[in-house]
Amino acid sequence: MIDLYTANTPNGKKASIMLEEVGLDYIAHPVNLQAGEQFNDDYVLINPNSKIPAIIDGDGPGGKQARVFESGAILIYLAEKCGRTDLWPTDGLARYAVLEWLMWQMSAIGPMCGQALHFLKFAKEDVPAAKERFGNEVKRLFGVMDRQLGKTAYLAGDVFTIADIATYPWIDRRMGYQVNLDDYPNVRRWYETVSARESVEAGMQVPQPFPG
Repeated sequence: MIDLYTANTPNGKKASIMLEEVGLDYIAHPVNLQAGEQFNDDYVLINPNSKIPAIIDGDGPGGKQARVFESGAILIYLAEKCGRTDLWPTDGLARYAVLEWLMWQMSAIGPMCGQALHFLKFAKEDVPAAKERFGNEVKRLFGVMDRQLGKTAYLAGDVFTIADIATYPWIDRRMGYQVNLDDYPNVRRWYETVSARESVEAGMQVPQPFPG
């Protein structure tokens, strides 16, 4: 049994989609970010960076309890635990292709979409320069993704991998960045294909939003 500490954010959805994809039993523990629960002492013991998601696996390597934080690390850990070489290949070239696009999500589209969402939707003050900068960068990154998906079925090739799992929840929030998928037909095709997976549909429902 995996204990998943998560919230209703794109990064949180990565872990729940992955757990559904590999078919492991898990319990989702919602972390109320608005209430600051991620800074509670007991949670800092799980993730010293006070972010979500994080997991605790009671049956980790060597039968020992394993604590894993950072969404990319969780995806790799679960793929290796379950022997899912389709999601995380052992072949060198295929493995590095997945790693490239996983790092692209974590270093580029995730942070830039997050900044765009903040300034376009949530910032208390209007900052036109930030809106323009991050809005344009998000559109550039969607263009990068669209060109790649014009050559391959999925981000890292012709097989669905953890790179797609990592990226999908951020694309799902596209309306917050004012992005229209009609402008990126290859991304739209990919998005619709990934959306149809049962694991993705189930994982996107975890956790349920807090009431109110």
